[in-house]
Amino acid sequence: MARAGLTPERLAREGAEMADEVGFENVTASALARRFDVKVASLYSHVRSSRDLRTRIALLALEEMADRASEAVAGRAGKDALGALANVYRDYAREHPGRYEAAQLRLDPETAAASAGVRHARTTRAILRGYELAEPDQTHAVRLLGSVFHGYVTLEMGGGFSHSAPDTQETWSRTIDALDALLRNWPAA
Repeated sequence: MARAGLTPERLAREGAEMADEVGFENVTASALARRFDVKVASLYSHVRSSRDLRTRIALLALEEMADRASEAVAGRAGKDALGALANVYRDYAREHPGRYEAAQLRLDPETAAASAGVRHARTTRAILRGYELAEPDQTHAVRLLGSVFHGYVTLEMGGGFSHSAPDTQETWSRTIDALDALLRNWPAA
C-alpha cells in the first residue's frame, strides 16, 4: 500500500533526497505526494504545508551538517580545526546541494533556537577559543567564517570559478590560510 509508512521524518528525508535531485526550490508537498503516489491530502496528516515540509528538510540538513562538523573538528585545534570545519561546509554542499540550500532557509526565531544551527555556532566558537578572541570579536569572527564559507561554496557550486586557473582547491586552501592568519592577528577595535 502506497500510504503505509508515511511519517513526518520519512517525508522530510525523501524531501531532502528530492532537493538534492531537483533543487530545494522545487520541493513542494504536491511534488512529494506525486513521488509517493498519494494525494496531497495524505501528506497533510503528517506535515502542515509545503513551508512545514521545507522547514523539516532544513532542520534535517542542519542536523546532518552539525553532526559532521562535530566529528570533523573533534580533537583538532587552530588551523587544523578551522580547515576541518570549512571542509564540512564545502563537502556537504557538493554531496547534497539541495540540502545545503535548505540549510540556508530562514527559520522563525523559536525554530532556529531549537535547531542544530546552535550547534554550528558552538562548534565555531570552540574553534575560535584557540585564537583567544573575546566578545564581541568572537561573534564577528563567527559571522565572518560563515560568510566566507557560504560565499565561497555558493560561488563555486554556481560555476563562478570554473572559467580560470588556478584550481579551486588551491584557492580554497589559500582562503583557509588567510582566515587562519587573520584570526591569529585579529585587529583591535
